Amino acid sequence: MLAAFARAIKDAFAPEQRRALFLSMGLAVFLLAILWSGATALIARAHVGGIGWLGGVVDVLGGVAALFVAWTLFPTVTVLTFGFFAERVIAALERAHYPNLPPPRKIGIGEAGASALRLAGLGLALNLVALPLYLVPVVNVFLYYAVNGYLVGRMYFETVALRRMESRRMHDLWRRRRGTFIVAGAMLAILLTLPVVDLATPLIGLAFMLHLVEAERRDAPG
Repeated sequence: MLAAFARAIKDAFAPEQRRALFLSMGLAVFLLAILWSGATALIARAHVGGIGWLGGVVDVLGGVAALFVAWTLFPTVTVLTFGFFAERVIAALERAHYPNLPPPRKIGIGEAGASALRLAGLGLALNLVALPLYLVPVVNVFLYYAVNGYLVGRMYFETVALRRMESRRMHDLWRRRRGTFIVAGAMLAILLTLPVVDLATPLIGLAFMLHLVEAERRDAPG
């Protein structure tokens, strides 16, 4: 696993992957700029009556607050926009490391949508169940990484595995080796909490999971 993680970090600096990361970051900046502009415009329209100078102060403080919120959302939005480039990144990694692989299977919209909805529902359910324990010091840290390790590991696993495996075989592989993929997800969840590093985590995550899935897939029966 550590060897696959080291390879994934090295892959993150390859030109094809860097382009995808910069494009996703650019799209994230564009979306957040629209959000910030809209928020500041709404604040400017909310005039504070009675004292003229107070309205100006509120506008300035509101603009700063909107900018701060946009900045804190930047890593999350980058992760989401990176999904648009995931297919291209995985294909480039496969060409570089696994050139003898046949063309990937075609994933239907229904299959991809079902996977996304299932993971979204699972994430919501797990976090609702864990919510009371998130208020307990120390326990909440371990619980956070356990829950998100499972979710992040499952998300990257299915993103990579569906390209090469039908749903039944993919679920069989997950059941047999889920401990490996959950630990990998926990490692990525930790990276997602580190400033600056979190921006490159989607790229590292795809490469990391690709190396793990290919190693396990080659050893899988049938």
